[in-house]
Amino acid sequence: MTEVSAVLERLRRTTDTIVGETDLAERLASGRPLRIKYGVDCTAPDLHLGHAVNLWMMRHLQDLGHQVVFLLGDLTTRIGDPTGRSETRPVLTPEEIETNAASFLVQVSLVLRTEPEVFEVRRNSEWYDAMDVATLLGLFSQVTHAQLMARDMFRERVAAGREIALHELTYPVLQAYDSFATNSDLTIVGSDQLFNEQLGRHFQQRLGAAPQVVITSTITPGIDGGAKQSKSLYNYIGLTDSPRDKFGKVMSLPDSLVQTYAHVYTELPIDVVAGLGEAATQGGPPARDAKLRLASAIVTRYHGANTAKAERETFIQLFSEGSRPTDLPEVIVSSATVLELLLAARPSDSRSELRRLIGQGAVSLDGRKISDPDEPITLTGPTTLRSGRRIWHRLVPPA
Repeated sequence: MTEVSAVLERLRRTTDTIVGETDLAERLASGRPLRIKYGVDCTAPDLHLGHAVNLWMMRHLQDLGHQVVFLLGDLTTRIGDPTGRSETRPVLTPEEIETNAASFLVQVSLVLRTEPEVFEVRRNSEWYDAMDVATLLGLFSQVTHAQLMARDMFRERVAAGREIALHELTYPVLQAYDSFATNSDLTIVGSDQLFNEQLGRHFQQRLGAAPQVVITSTITPGIDGGAKQSKSLYNYIGLTDSPRDKFGKVMSLPDSLVQTYAHVYTELPIDVVAGLGEAATQGGPPARDAKLRLASAIVTRYHGANTAKAERETFIQLFSEGSRPTDLPEVIVSSATVLELLLAARPSDSRSELRRLIGQGAVSLDGRKISDPDEPITLTGPTTLRSGRRIWHRLVPPA
């Protein structure tokens, strides 16, 4: 297998579609570092394993010397991506955009390398703030109404009698021009962005540049076996989740998802992946052991082998032997309501998610089940908080 074939084979493991595969092979063979556009709108980021599929493909290419152009869509965020939306999205303030941009950079660095030679940060306000109206209208003239209305969500909104604001119709055009402005050779996106990125190929060709290659990545069900991972559905494994949370969430997977998750979210050999899937179909101890192997592989990828080994041992101790963990993360917190205590211990979770946990009877303090999120709690000493089956904290009042 040639070097180019090996790269393509590795990418195909987590790829759904490649638009321009022949071009990609030729560019890889040229030896020239490719520019890989990774564009994001600066909405509140909460990246999960599904997003990381794209990041790991980019990371592999970075390790081969190619450069990721991390494009912060600070201008297009003011418009709002209409993808998958039945209504116009609220516009964020400049302050919110900047806060979200900083958070994005932190989260993507959990996977991507950020050395200047393989990572470049750009903002699309660089070219749009300087663009005059005549030039902008010239861009719009390159796209027809029929092309835009080919998008499912626009057709669906028209059919349902819902309005489409004019600025929403411009969004795909602006995202497409980003590909020309960044000299993109390749972009790796979710399938919901395929239309916009193919429009980017259209603009590049119209403006005299080589069209970018577009890769769409594999999408899996969430950890509940239903819709794809989403924070609003509470069915995701977050990149910023602790090693313990990642391990525990993998162990909660339906047996039917073990092989899929091992294939998409790990680098385990394909024959090992198939073996885990076969074991999972047997149920009982074989399925449990397959999940332990899968959870260890995922935690190893993000946190290292030693951490994964420790989390495996802790999980077995907790759920096979019924013990309580001894190394609880400590949270210093004043007396407050139950919900406020949970927010202090789990700041990345929403109030609605934490209220849901309380309503399910999944929260306890020193073994006492809590049912009222507004119950006032006075801490007189260290108190053990359990929220969910696998998350423990030690609450300590200020000295």
